[in-house]
Amino acid sequence: MQKIVPREFSASRAWDALDIERFASPATVRLHWTDKPYRWHVNDGPEVFVVLDGQVDMHTRSDKGTVVHALGVGDIFHAQAGDEHVAHPVGMARVLVIENEGSV
Repeated sequence: MQKIVPREFSASRAWDALDIERFASPATVRLHWTDKPYRWHVNDGPEVFVVLDGQVDMHTRSDKGTVVHALGVGDIFHAQAGDEHVAHPVGMARVLVIENEGSV
């Protein structure tokens, strides 16, 4: 799992890119609105989660325990298949989620 902060990304030349994920199956790109936490879950494939408006605390669990990643506008959270996580908005939030079609 990783948190990506776009404003910290730079490159050696214009239009260089940071590859975040490649999806093998049909993927969905969905805009979500929420003011309540989701639920702990594990996706069957990768997930790219972008905060467009508001703030979200992304809780993750692993054998090392629980970690909370504070995400602000423009921040990206990337989870691989099998990564356990749950999003907790701080107030109202709008997020863009890219994941396998039919994922949780």
